[in-house]
Amino acid sequence: MKKKILSGILSVLLAASMLVGCGGAAAPASSSGSASGKIGVAMPTKDLQRWNQDGANMEKQLKEAGYDVDLQYASNDIATQVSQIENMISSGAKVLVIASIDGDSLGTVLAQAKEQGIKVIAYDRLIMNSDAVSYYATFDNYMVGTKQGEYIKQQLDLDNAAGPFNLEIFTGDPGDNNARFFYGGALDVLKPYIDSGKLVVQSGQVDFDNVATANWSTENAQARMDAIISANYADGTKLDAVLCSNDSTALGVTNSLTANYTGEWPIITGQDCDVANVKNMIAGKQSMSIFKDTRTLAAKTVEMVDAIMKGTEAPVNDTKTYDNGTGVIPSYLCEPVFADVNNYKELLIDSGYYTEDQLK
Repeated sequence: MKKKILSGILSVLLAASMLVGCGGAAAPASSSGSASGKIGVAMPTKDLQRWNQDGANMEKQLKEAGYDVDLQYASNDIATQVSQIENMISSGAKVLVIASIDGDSLGTVLAQAKEQGIKVIAYDRLIMNSDAVSYYATFDNYMVGTKQGEYIKQQLDLDNAAGPFNLEIFTGDPGDNNARFFYGGALDVLKPYIDSGKLVVQSGQVDFDNVATANWSTENAQARMDAIISANYADGTKLDAVLCSNDSTALGVTNSLTANYTGEWPIITGQDCDVANVKNMIAGKQSMSIFKDTRTLAAKTVEMVDAIMKGTEAPVNDTKTYDNGTGVIPSYLCEPVFADVNNYKELLIDSGYYTEDQLK
């Protein structure tokens, strides 16, 4: 009962915070005067649902603002993404919006963009070690991690319950700078309890390098979870919580638990509110997922593009946090919220993000 009450309180408070993230409801940027020119939008892959939504929202809103849009997906292949960006530059793109596959892989091609005066907005993933990056548009990635950590803390009642509780950790691709922010935010909440023995990681895998998941792959997460269960939980040891930084890793963990684990179902975190994961949430197999409304981030990015194209400063709200190795990149951070079984209808269905039929 205590867990349900805590979850309900958290849901109400965090749903309310959705009203302030990114300045309120997402609306396409309107372009006063003439808006014209080509905007290149480079997305990493179509394999994850969220990037399809990001790309579609960006394309729609940029076109509504009057721009030509060159939207490309790179199938998680770095060479393909580099080639696509080179083509955007040569075909006359005025601004590049790039969600990189690997934050360190674009220095050479972006040097070409800088030489031609093309502004670059890093989208959701910070592009590292390039002075060609003008702006960064993202959600508050450290806050994503802290919300996941706080959820586990509250659900296990770590400040009051005797414990110990067993925890396992799954974060994202080591080449994605965001993964370290998600991991860092969550560990800042949970590590004191690990250090005190209230939380026990039976696998011993806590350091980032040991819990990273290449390509955010569901299959990689599932294989690692299979091994963890076999080595640590096959004897009936209870698993209380799994910190998963996003939904693709959470899906792998859930698949593994379904096949291999017979104990009481653990708390599982996630991020992105992918359809399969929301269905698992409704079914009681995933506890929560961070909701990052891609419509809102796309709208803010279009505002930034529009400002650049009109020769003005793009809107930012953070000039201290995100150093890409060449200096701090002016950033706009949208605030994430979490969805769980208590508030998903309000956040996801009532807002028009999904229909009820999509979640059946």
